Amino acid sequence: MTPAIAVTGASGRIGGRVARRLAGAGVSQLVLGRDPARLPDLPGAVKAPPASYGDAQAMRAAVDGAGTLFLVSAHENPDRVRGHKTAVDAAVAAGVERIVYVSLLGAAADATFTFARDHWHTEQYIRSTGVRHTFLRDSFYQAALPAMTGKDGVIRGPGGEGRVSAVAHEDIADAAAAVLLAELEDLDSHDGATYELTGPQALSFAEIAEELSRATGREITYVPQTPEEAYASRERYNAEPWEVQGWVTSYEAIAKGEMETVSDAVPLLTGRPATSFADFLGENPDSYRHLVR
Repeated sequence: MTPAIAVTGASGRIGGRVARRLAGAGVSQLVLGRDPARLPDLPGAVKAPPASYGDAQAMRAAVDGAGTLFLVSAHENPDRVRGHKTAVDAAVAAGVERIVYVSLLGAAADATFTFARDHWHTEQYIRSTGVRHTFLRDSFYQAALPAMTGKDGVIRGPGGEGRVSAVAHEDIADAAAAVLLAELEDLDSHDGATYELTGPQALSFAEIAEELSRATGREITYVPQTPEEAYASRERYNAEPWEVQGWVTSYEAIAKGEMETVSDAVPLLTGRPATSFADFLGENPDSYRHLVR
């Protein structure tokens, strides 16, 4: 049998979509998650024992028998890089020969968006192991843009006039599945490649507000903030300082042009155009349900 692909986060928005695509292609796979009860029941899929990235022993047992690991980045937390490193070490120790890692557009050691630095450090660590690898650097999710809009119909943040090339989850999943399946179909294995997965255009927050206005039938506006105003306005959430810093610096990264890259990777890998934000809204009315009066 073809060595299994281990899919992490298989109960989530990216891992779950990828797992369903692999099942549709008839590929054997291990589906991983911290709670096996939430993992999907799919043909050809085996539910791995519960494992979290920071638990080396559990991760090694969970990926045992897999040739490829599809590693969806962990939710943001102060120890995220350490957890990623532990998961990578466990996979290599278990005999995994290839890692396809879900990274972030603009990943760099000095990225303005603090969470993007985690991805850069993870990429560097994967490279250092010598394991075969491919990096999928996703732009911001299109689904996040309506979520960033308050019920009052206002997007607030220090994004200035910057632009963001947001991408749809479906496009990410199709691209990831293409990369994972290529080697099994005796095509280019994509070893060593880094793909920037983006939408077909970069939009300013004012343009995002216009698209949301058309979709919701009400006026949606963008109110730029200074960084100081942004931090002050988010105090009411009582979140940890590192988390608030991530929220605010995501806007600042857009203002500085670090999220405006538009790539042809989605059409290159999937054979179809990337989804526009307008089309995403048309196909996903639940994403802006909180804005409809």
